[in-house]
Amino acid sequence: MRTTPYPSMPVGRAHLVDRLDRTLRTRGRAVLTGPAGIGKTEVARSAAAEATARGETVLWLAPQPADRDMPGAAAAALVASVPPAALDGLPGPQRDAVAVLCREAAAPDADRDPIALRLGLARMLRTLTDKGPVLLVVDDTRHIDPQSADLLRFALHLAPPELRVLAVETPAPYAPDTPGGDPAGPPHAPDTHPAPEAEPAADAAPATLWVPSEADVLLVPPLQADELAELLVQHRLASRMAGRIHQASGGNPRLALAVGRSLADSRTPVHHAEALPLSGRARDLARRMLAPAPPPVRAALLLAALALRPTTALVRRAGRPTAEAELAAAERAGLVSLTEHGAVAFTAGLLPTTLVHDTCWTERSEAHTALARVVDDPVEAVRHLALATDVPDERLAAELAAAVETVRRRGNSALAAELALLAAETTPVHLGRRRIARLAAAAEEAARAARADLALRAAADLLARDAGPEDRVRARLAVIDTAGQGLTDLDEMYVHALEDSEDDPALRAAVQLRLAVKYVLADGDPVRSRAAAVESAALAASVGDRHTAAQALTQQARIDRVLGSPDAERTLAEARELERADRPLGVRNAAQILTARHALFDDRLTEARDEINALLPLVERRGSVEDAIELLHTLAAVEARRGHCAAGLQHAHRALALTLDAGLSPGPAWYTLALAEAAGGSFARAMRYARRSAQASEEEGDNVFLSRALYVLGRAQLVTGDVAAALETLRRVQEGERRRRIVDPSMLRWHEELAEALLAADAREEAEALIAEVRPVAERLGRTTVLLGLDRAHAQCLAAGGGADEAAALLERTAERLAAHGLVIEQGRCLVALARVERRRRRRSAAQQALGAAAAVFERAGAAPWLDLVAEGPARADAAPVGAAGALSRLTEAEVRLARMVSQGASNQEAAARLYLSVKTVEARLTRIYQKLDVRSRAQLATVINQGPPGRAGADDLG
Repeated sequence: MRTTPYPSMPVGRAHLVDRLDRTLRTRGRAVLTGPAGIGKTEVARSAAAEATARGETVLWLAPQPADRDMPGAAAAALVASVPPAALDGLPGPQRDAVAVLCREAAAPDADRDPIALRLGLARMLRTLTDKGPVLLVVDDTRHIDPQSADLLRFALHLAPPELRVLAVETPAPYAPDTPGGDPAGPPHAPDTHPAPEAEPAADAAPATLWVPSEADVLLVPPLQADELAELLVQHRLASRMAGRIHQASGGNPRLALAVGRSLADSRTPVHHAEALPLSGRARDLARRMLAPAPPPVRAALLLAALALRPTTALVRRAGRPTAEAELAAAERAGLVSLTEHGAVAFTAGLLPTTLVHDTCWTERSEAHTALARVVDDPVEAVRHLALATDVPDERLAAELAAAVETVRRRGNSALAAELALLAAETTPVHLGRRRIARLAAAAEEAARAARADLALRAAADLLARDAGPEDRVRARLAVIDTAGQGLTDLDEMYVHALEDSEDDPALRAAVQLRLAVKYVLADGDPVRSRAAAVESAALAASVGDRHTAAQALTQQARIDRVLGSPDAERTLAEARELERADRPLGVRNAAQILTARHALFDDRLTEARDEINALLPLVERRGSVEDAIELLHTLAAVEARRGHCAAGLQHAHRALALTLDAGLSPGPAWYTLALAEAAGGSFARAMRYARRSAQASEEEGDNVFLSRALYVLGRAQLVTGDVAAALETLRRVQEGERRRRIVDPSMLRWHEELAEALLAADAREEAEALIAEVRPVAERLGRTTVLLGLDRAHAQCLAAGGGADEAAALLERTAERLAAHGLVIEQGRCLVALARVERRRRRRSAAQQALGAAAAVFERAGAAPWLDLVAEGPARADAAPVGAAGALSRLTEAEVRLARMVSQGASNQEAAARLYLSVKTVEARLTRIYQKLDVRSRAQLATVINQGPPGRAGADDLG
């Protein structure tokens, strides 16, 4: 019997655990099934924890692989786990039979009494249920010996409904009728690379404990990429590679953690542009999953692993007449999934790479040759022909180079990158210059496809040859361009690129452009970034390179905006003109994307949305993955700010999916999702995503998105009432932004949030000083909506200082102006602040009206978390006695929090710790509370506070 505490809810399994719990309570029998490593045991433990919390008895039977060959082992283990009292009432023959089973008595000379043993186990389980419901968990049924399975079937058949049973089973990977011989047909020789031995009893069928119709079967699914990232965080593993780890593991938690630990154990930090280190345990786990596959199944899987678009029909035509049966067996083993149309997909990317890695060259070549004969696409055919040979061939290389153009027109940038690299690698040695040129082109093609692995492979090959400075720079810049946010580990790349570009203004312009990005993103130095951008633009203009000049001017405009320069828009307009003249729409349109972002910063939201909607389809068809992701980031932020919350969430999820598919750092995507969740999802999820974004950004050395993530986190903490945490978080944002010398307050609206946090922490003078510091800058730059946010914060300072009438008038005007700008969530937030001030003025009807108006605004926008926060406001206002409401209305928010803590028994030291204040500050604040409420003791204070419902940080604390 388990007496130790159960672990917390496993990541991504809350819905499944709830469903399992309902099934057990209604049906009494349930089966958890899924492939090895998917997390069945963790789900079962959570279900057991739920039962324990309800006071139920939990029995945990976990037979080991060796037990399957020991008759009665599982049944004996079950008996040993129950309290001795459950056996006391057994009749003599039954007690004797159980004693023999558990080796507590010698076996009789005559035959054992099987009926007595069966009845004894049944009575034991029935006795356990006399005191209440019992949950029996059997993990894993494939390890139960046949004799114990027979005993359990009988006992469970007689068990009362109070006995609930959860069976954890791993399906037998290959049924007895799985093809075991190699059907006739090339190209498959016997497997010459034996895999590690499979786990003991891995191919054993699960024991049957009941008639199948008596239990519901619940499949444990793979984790989604986002859930897997949370799993990595929980295990203190880097989450910045979550997308690539999800691709490698297919969402299998055991595989994912093995890959994550491979990264953690790497001698040097693994960069996005490098292949994942899949040696050691990760590769071994994949081999163990593949090991039980019979040779025919393995042969079919190899063809599927090598094909671009594998189907059962293609595998059959390539030489596997029984492909359907072979791949169906692989699907039962959890290696692949099959659609009704026959499409084949491996459940984890690590499986095909391991299979191909462990297969000898001859077998791979024969398989590619067979596939080349039967594929219906000339592009795929030439790819297979190239992979089937290791002899350089210029004719084949030329066909591959031509195929690159074909697939680029189709919009398949990833395949274009692979073919470009194949073309370079197939080029004969005597055509050295042509090979180098093709390698440089392949690196750039990989950069367009965001295929960091291919870019690094092409660059490594090129840099090992006698390449000229231009080609070396092109290759290095391609690697830099695929690095995403992780630029801190590429210093050597920049140094060499600068050296190689010394005598070429065009090359030097390209390098300076990348340095401009690095200086602001990784080094947090906008001044240096602007200088590099200016130099890049000048160098590019001197050689007539309009494309690089446009990008450099765009970067200059971006930094000018950061530094509060009035030249930002003029520079951006110049970049836009160059960009339109140089490149078609949808291809690296950085200036147009930045134009949309500036419109977002200025809250010209309709203009920003229209600009993005016109550009996004073109970028998705002809542009880079990074441009598409940035547009989706911006569009999500625009829709969230406009109050189109559902659309904002949709765009944020698309951006995250693209990011994870491309293997890029998820920090920016998690920030965007946090922003969208804070508008229309839930504050809890927003804070979770913001924390993930902050962690990933710190891992990458990305200061820009670190500040953004912390801003969303601090804002959510503030509006949910965790003022101390919000103050700490927003001060980090302030320090980071000042360290990076950010001037323009419109790019990240942390100033108004920090001011309100300071006010809530009873630091009104500091809040007013911050507002006074920012306001002149916002006025000089014409940032109208920044001023409205500052007005909301200033109004609350006025109210805290006794100017409630003036504060209410200012909040009314601010709410109207926010509505005119289409900032509906900010309008609703301002109305909530107005409601709070009206309650200070003891105008309860006006406060309720303002809260009702805010709720209507939030409901129209689909701003679920904001609506939840204000939903209780009017009801609580009605319920609170006039005495309590009037007393609390005389206190500031900070004083209300302290008063409630003290009235609930907190000491001054405890309150100081929880509020992040000194004890002296708490004592002084408590003295003011006593004076305002005319009380002389904690008991009197508690009486006043408890006249009405204690309330919680929510609508009353919003600002």
